[in-house]
Amino acid sequence: MEVIKIENLVKQYPMGGQKFTALKNINLNFEKGEFCGFIGPSGSGKTTLLNIIGSLDMPSEGSATVLDRKIEKLSHIEAARLRRKHMGFIFQTYNLLPVYTVFENVEFPLLIMKMSAEQRKRKVQDALEWVGLTDKAEARPAQLSGGQSQRVAIARAIVKQPELVLADEPTANLDAENSYNILETMVKLNRELSTTFLFATHDEKVIGYLKRKVYLVDGQVAKDEIVKLKEGTEAQRHKEK
Repeated sequence: MEVIKIENLVKQYPMGGQKFTALKNINLNFEKGEFCGFIGPSGSGKTTLLNIIGSLDMPSEGSATVLDRKIEKLSHIEAARLRRKHMGFIFQTYNLLPVYTVFENVEFPLLIMKMSAEQRKRKVQDALEWVGLTDKAEARPAQLSGGQSQRVAIARAIVKQPELVLADEPTANLDAENSYNILETMVKLNRELSTTFLFATHDEKVIGYLKRKVYLVDGQVAKDEIVKLKEGTEAQRHKEK
């Protein structure tokens, strides 16, 4: 099942009276359940592409069809509704609300969806169990480590069991051990929920987990490869070193 179709996509930004082309004629398709990343140095266009797929930005030319919606034709309200119902976002800065508990941070997307209290409680408990933080439900962000904070961000992203999760450099602020634990959690969710994961990254630890790698150079697709992962996880291989 195809969840994303990108056709002849171009993204330009005004710059000093001229136009800077961040993305040039991108053509890509993604199927349900992929675990894929956009790889490239800063300025290669990977975050821009992720933002367009997430309806946070719009193409200048071409088309991006995500979950059967053409992003370039969505109004602001329609784009917000698409994100609210069908997408989860994970950022390198966690973006947790400091005055809320872990439970309340994870619950927040469900409040926007106007879900009943009983449904919210069950879903939050499930999400915290997935990421191994049931014992931190009443803690506040200031009481958490970086790895725990990112796991809360993952729980918040997947609490509504979205079809698509977009992760922008999710391990950038974590040490190696926490990075591998976070990635193992996302692999598990990808496998158990068939959620499609798309990363923007240049972190070798993340790259080692990807089942598909799309390399971007100067706003263009330089290489698109399917990876057959060897037996044993990256975390296991890391621990064996």
